[in-house]
Amino acid sequence: MEGAAYGPRVTIPFLCDFAVNARFLIALPILILAESGIDEKWRVLVLEFLRSGLVREVDLPSFESVLQTIARLRDRLLPELIMIAVAYSPLFLGNTELLMHGVSNWHTTETGALSMAGWWFRLVSSVLFRFLLLRWVWRMFLWTLFLWRVSRINLFLVATHTDMAAGLDFLSGGQKVFSSIVFAGGAVIAGSVANEIAYQGATLGSEKFPMILYGVFATSMLVTPLLAVTPLLLKIKKKAMLEYGALVTEHDQLFETKWIRNQHPLDEILMGNPDASSLADLGTSFAVVRQMTLVPVTKQTLITLAIAAALPMAPVVVFATPTTELIRIVLKMLA
Repeated sequence: MEGAAYGPRVTIPFLCDFAVNARFLIALPILILAESGIDEKWRVLVLEFLRSGLVREVDLPSFESVLQTIARLRDRLLPELIMIAVAYSPLFLGNTELLMHGVSNWHTTETGALSMAGWWFRLVSSVLFRFLLLRWVWRMFLWTLFLWRVSRINLFLVATHTDMAAGLDFLSGGQKVFSSIVFAGGAVIAGSVANEIAYQGATLGSEKFPMILYGVFATSMLVTPLLAVTPLLLKIKKKAMLEYGALVTEHDQLFETKWIRNQHPLDEILMGNPDASSLADLGTSFAVVRQMTLVPVTKQTLITLAIAAALPMAPVVVFATPTTELIRIVLKMLA
């Protein structure tokens, strides 16, 4: 109606606004559709505490109490109302769209007032998007709280577990499901960067900082919930280092007394003797304890999240790179 959907009337018409279309055609549907899949994965992770025997029968009441507390917080209305209020709060801070300064766009009319589409964007669309983001922040907080509360239960963790996380490595795999959320955020950043390059003369080099910063921030934020179990893992590792260290020392002393100082029966041979086998087993167990991680996150999980954050940036790189340069890069890779 106001002629700002397409055409030369404004510098950034609506249909050519990379940022707004990436936000509402890519990121927002992902934030909605990802909920069921992530909720299902969370249920699998919760059940894994029981299936793997980390929660013993005597501690089941405490575990169920934690689940009930988290469920009550999840279903309360007050957090939703607070998130709605926070989602609307930027309206009172003035213009929050970076590209609405110095460039004519569909948000405003020729007089500088908000257009009808601009009003809808501020009062409905952007508020809805912020609300969905805040819901995911709230859900991440609940997941962190769950892990912290569960870590205070007397979990049956074993420092010599080969997953190098005392049996909690499965939590790292659970964080991979958040790659869709990371991708959604990356699409928003990529859209904003594309606008900067297309309409405000920015270069790929000048915009690489926010892209890198987002990748680091998103990956760090999704690893943060796992820090809730770090104090427990640190306690287990310290205790195991002392206990297994003493056990290895005692066994080594007995082994040396028997075999090095020749205090063993003359007809007994070292080859095939269980003493040597147990010596190797204890040494392996102590090495596992020393290598035990304090944050149950694997390199594969970090790589998955980093790729999800960087993937939306690929079209921007292609868009900002001259065709001749792209051809040269492709030919160089094929050479």
